[in-house]
Amino acid sequence: MRKDELVCGVHPVMEALRSELHVEKLLIRRDAGGEGIRDLKNLARELGVPWQPVPGEKLDRLTTTEHQGVIAFISQVAMQDLDGLIAQAYDRGEDPLLVAMDGVTDVRNMGAIARSAECFGAHGMLVPKTGTARLGSDAVKSSAGALLRKPVCRVDSLPFALDRAREHGLRIIAVTEKAETLIEDGDLTGPVVLVMGAEDVGISPVILRKADALVRIRMAGTIGSLNVSVAAGVVLHEVLRQRSAKGAA
Repeated sequence: MRKDELVCGVHPVMEALRSELHVEKLLIRRDAGGEGIRDLKNLARELGVPWQPVPGEKLDRLTTTEHQGVIAFISQVAMQDLDGLIAQAYDRGEDPLLVAMDGVTDVRNMGAIARSAECFGAHGMLVPKTGTARLGSDAVKSSAGALLRKPVCRVDSLPFALDRAREHGLRIIAVTEKAETLIEDGDLTGPVVLVMGAEDVGISPVILRKADALVRIRMAGTIGSLNVSVAAGVVLHEVLRQRSAKGAA
């Protein structure tokens, strides 16, 4: 993690929240109190920036700077509104294609998925604000810079965001080894949100219940699943193949 991704201290963090910087989350020492900390929590809550109480030792490990009990994580990645992103795709005469992350916590996987999304024509990524990998320099590096070009929507609630996408006409397609339908047999054309699950447990039950369709990747080996970033690349390529074939028909 680069030092310029951290802002430390009550007043600097307050200014970061009020600025054009993209603050991902705050860490606040558990026993930190006073008017400044209270105002900071209220502003973070008002702006929808998550904060987490942590032991002071954790803050000390992150920085040697005087932190006054609070550290903000700054993302290099610009965030975009979900409704606006979908509208832009429709305005260009294109079927929106989004990739949603349900519990993807490895920054290298996040970056690799963003790279595949860029290569195969996805319009953007849908990422929960909590329980997911940070979009810092490590993720940007893993994405080969794609995270600086591919729009990212950070949302408070992934289920709610999927409902919003459906209201705009997008189908929710979950990629899971639990599915019976192979990706080449499913219809991946039209406006779509592809949902990719956590590295260890896959897609959560609440998100699976939101899906309009479940699809899986054909496997030939004895290991039953792929790394999530590899799986995302395979499915996104199939989406491009189907869309290209439909356009040529």
